Amino acid sequence: MSGERLTTAEAAERLGVKPATLYAYVSRGLLTRARAADGRTSTFDPAEIDRLARPGRPRRGRRPATDLVLPSALTTIAQGIPWYRGLPVPDLAGSRSFEEVATWLWTGQFPGPAPPWRAGAAALQAGRRAQAALPAAALPLERVRVIAAALAAGDELRLELHPAAVTAAGRSLIAGLVDCLPRPGALGRARGDRQRRPGREARPGPTAPAADSIAARLWAGLSPLDPDPRLVETVDVALVLLADHELAASTVAARVAASVRADPYAVVSAGLAAVSGTLHGGASLGIEGLLDEIDRPERAASVVGTRLRQGERLRGFGHRLYPDGDPRAGVLLARLRDTAGGSPRLAVVEALLAAAADRGLPEPNVDLALAALAHVAGMTRGAGEAVFAVARTAGWIAHALEEYERDTPIRPRARYTGPRIS
Repeated sequence: MSGERLTTAEAAERLGVKPATLYAYVSRGLLTRARAADGRTSTFDPAEIDRLARPGRPRRGRRPATDLVLPSALTTIAQGIPWYRGLPVPDLAGSRSFEEVATWLWTGQFPGPAPPWRAGAAALQAGRRAQAALPAAALPLERVRVIAAALAAGDELRLELHPAAVTAAGRSLIAGLVDCLPRPGALGRARGDRQRRPGREARPGPTAPAADSIAARLWAGLSPLDPDPRLVETVDVALVLLADHELAASTVAARVAASVRADPYAVVSAGLAAVSGTLHGGASLGIEGLLDEIDRPERAASVVGTRLRQGERLRGFGHRLYPDGDPRAGVLLARLRDTAGGSPRLAVVEALLAAAADRGLPEPNVDLALAALAHVAGMTRGAGEAVFAVARTAGWIAHALEEYERDTPIRPRARYTGPRIS
């Protein structure tokens, strides 16, 4: 047997598991890994892999999450990064707009010049009225969930599941979600002084989104500040990075709904229900609170230390699918540093990252980067999870299109553990 170390793909194949399960074994101490010469990818000892592969070997510790395997041509995680239909997501972020990437996920083609995405006037009126009935303190994601239901009621063609009709509904739905959000100034500033740092000029980036793009309109629904073109571009980058992520929990919920022919709005509502969980898209809300609590860079070490002593788990660090670091966080944080370098709010983020590194925490994940974007951009409380949800709506629609082509409802079976049946 060759003594050469195995790549992640080779080790997973030898064990007969997915790479995610392989990394779960690492996190539970059943395997050790080393970094390859490129400093990014992982390698494994073949002898250790063979010992773990022996029949009957006990696997101690918590079991990895149950695998639900579904065929999909949309997204995979390989070579340490996510890919959309064979294209690396880090390369798409910043080179393609969110609207282009959503269309790529839905159709496998990038669109030519097209008018801005819009919802119908009646749908917008219904969505705005529905969310306006919520308490003033309602978070953006809570408003998004209500808006989605209201938009569905106004679409008489929502049960038409032909691909062209579904993609049209996807464009209208995403546009309605952002256009029905109230302007933050109408609800008051929920997170303190959000004025732009004096003397800082807005510098348009080379691919700055148009004023009527989804990113620009989402900014208007989440930040009381005049749009800074460079930060709006960063919102667009975040939308691309978060548009899909293989079979995340919310995507499974959306695919289950689509598999029984629920309409696209119901599919998205299923995804929105799951994405709000603190172990999923809702993670950024707690991180926003942490950044607000730190407030000044010199407080970062004290706040982090206090939380760790209290036994809290700091959200925003580590990702079981990216043991070498979440590349989406790297892209988004790098863009923030380029866009808002010298910002006092970015200094708070950097101090948090330094304090976490000093205590040996894993690399930051995309939830932290998303909270950092909301913090630096002066967005209203809960903006991060709203950006996540709007972005992931594109992915849920793409997965719905795949499920509509199948003729098999997703019906997992339970392993019964109740009283014995006589």
